[in-house]
Amino acid sequence: MKIAANAADGFVAAPPESVRAVLLYGPDSGLVQERSARLADLVVDDPKDPFRIADIPSASLRADPALLSDEAAAMTLTGGKRLVRVRDASDVIAGILSEYLSGSAGSDALVVVEAGNLGPRSKLRKAFESAKSAAAVPCYADEGRSLETVIRDTLAGNGLGVSPDALTYLCANLGSNRLVSRSELEKLSLYMGADGGEVSLEDAAVSVGDSAIMTLDDIAFAVAGGDTAKLLGLLDRALQEGAAAVSLVRAVSRHFQRLHLVCAERECGNSMEAAMRTLRPPVFFKQASAFQAQVQRWSSARLAIALDALGDAEKASKAAGMPAEPIVHQTLLRLSVMAGGRRQDYRA
Repeated sequence: MKIAANAADGFVAAPPESVRAVLLYGPDSGLVQERSARLADLVVDDPKDPFRIADIPSASLRADPALLSDEAAAMTLTGGKRLVRVRDASDVIAGILSEYLSGSAGSDALVVVEAGNLGPRSKLRKAFESAKSAAAVPCYADEGRSLETVIRDTLAGNGLGVSPDALTYLCANLGSNRLVSRSELEKLSLYMGADGGEVSLEDAAVSVGDSAIMTLDDIAFAVAGGDTAKLLGLLDRALQEGAAAVSLVRAVSRHFQRLHLVCAERECGNSMEAAMRTLRPPVFFKQASAFQAQVQRWSSARLAIALDALGDAEKASKAAGMPAEPIVHQTLLRLSVMAGGRRQDYRA
């Protein structure tokens, strides 16, 4: 069974009784883990119950293909349904899982398989999409309305509202990893205190912007500022922390769009202050000087070229069979080098 991305949350909340195995795959490892935990909660009360839960690393299953069937068929000492999780799955064990799916009709256990990003041609993904008793659930990085919903719901759960400017800022700096996003929002809630209220842009920027976790904003400023050495370190750190390549290029695109807007206003004769006031949300005061310097570094014509390159990189990174990380990495480095050719059209 193939589950659409916009139907994934509904499916995970209440999967059909006929489903005996679920594949969770995609670039957002945090969302894979979160949905895996939700499925586990439907089966067992204690997520650490050793009598009803079995965790099988992919390498162990590859070494002993019968392990999955044995664990799924094992009787629980305390009664109840059994949960079997397969970690770090890939096409290497697609044959083993396909064989299990073809003969799992008599098993009452729920098998949850956690995988990384799988293309449409993935054998593992096809096995789950074509099986009647299984489902393949994509886990893509939060963006747009889905990210807004995560932000609003998490803050509302802590008795907080959020201003439009703060919501825009949070959307720009979160989303690459669901667990990281929730952790940052919980930290923001603690910062706001127990009295509730509305999160302002300043509140969001102080809490999330000062996080030890690298923000996408850092990468965008490094690219547009021509700081190639810093960019290299930020990219390595972002990928190590599980950021999706497409989320990086989108964050940089948003930053360049804002630069393009201010640059165009300047070229129409408006002052820097007036041009900066057109931005929503406004630039955080700690970043204002760096942003203005970048406006002076770029012309609207060069920014248009950069935006075209970013658009091409996003399309290429989402194409089947294309290596997303090298494409985005090379594009951002190229733009950072391009920023080094400073063009001072206006004075601050």
